[in-house]
Amino acid sequence: MAISLNVRRGIYCVGRISVIRQYFRKISAIAQLTPLQFAALVKLRDLNEVSQNHLGRLTAMDAATMQGVIKRLASRGLIERRPDPNDRRRLILTLSAEGGDLVEALVNNGSNITAQTLEPLSAAEQKQFLDLLTKLAQLNGHGE
Repeated sequence: MAISLNVRRGIYCVGRISVIRQYFRKISAIAQLTPLQFAALVKLRDLNEVSQNHLGRLTAMDAATMQGVIKRLASRGLIERRPDPNDRRRLILTLSAEGGDLVEALVNNGSNITAQTLEPLSAAEQKQFLDLLTKLAQLNGHGE
């Protein structure tokens, strides 16, 4: 299957945004988190409490991947797991205090990275860019 010029250009441009790559390298180096672990923690922060299965759907992870992510985060004390009182087969997840502190620090740093990334664009261009990213996420089933 041939990749269109627009798709190749888009992949190239996104890959060239070194600030974003540096941010995820920094997360990996300092917090020792993968992008999937980071996504799970941020979504948990947003929801406060959620089943493991639902978190996997919200972050577009299959069950096996989600299980591995959750095991690693729990082993580090970043999340807490408990059985659902209404369905003992389900696990309910919440951030631990340590996990909440880590996510807040990383998200605040991420906001600075976003500002640096968007800085070369005018206010109108920033809005258009973010609107288009949101639309793509929604069209791919990852928007809210």
